[in-house]
Amino acid sequence: MLKADLHIHTKYSMDSDNSMDDIIKRCLKLGINCISVCDHGTTDGALKLKSIAPFKVIVSEEILTPCGEIMGMFLKENIPSNISPEEAIRRIREQDGLVCIPHPFDKYRGSAFQREALETIVNNIDIIEVFNARTLPFQNRKLALEFAKKNNLRQSAGSDAHSISEIGIVYVEIPEINGKDEFLKALEAGKIGGRFSSPFVHFLSVKNKLLKRLK
Repeated sequence: MLKADLHIHTKYSMDSDNSMDDIIKRCLKLGINCISVCDHGTTDGALKLKSIAPFKVIVSEEILTPCGEIMGMFLKENIPSNISPEEAIRRIREQDGLVCIPHPFDKYRGSAFQREALETIVNNIDIIEVFNARTLPFQNRKLALEFAKKNNLRQSAGSDAHSISEIGIVYVEIPEINGKDEFLKALEAGKIGGRFSSPFVHFLSVKNKLLKRLK
């Protein structure tokens, strides 16, 4: 059985300072033995971590489109940001990857897909992230789950960790996998657990972004 955190960032994201070694140490401490590394606009961190981690690493990327972020999973190389949702999906499929929508309906994130835009690509979506630890309160946190169930889409979850202490706060327990097809089947039997992060973790992302700009 795998205990998977399916949304983690590394120092290759502009708003995270998570080093490869620290991510590995944290995962081993918590018993997280499968992660999806999905940095903003690059797969470089995911590819590097996959080459050294003693557990499963799914190479992913959060691709920014005018309608929100699309997460490509099981990728082999970078996909540029600032392209249309349709172009992002086409490029993910070219790499035989999976299309996942992270943190949909989050009204406090400009990078979140909202309903109207999501409906236009629903037939091309494989997975919906139904539990993102960084989703702030004072909104309906069940909208993503309701959308996934209505459209018969697989459900994923993750910490969206931009700092080491966030890793593993949310996880999915799934059967062992070998490749994307087994991953999709595993999600159908997945059990999601965990809790929401403190809202203050968002300030860490802002701090990291500012420090990197100053450098």
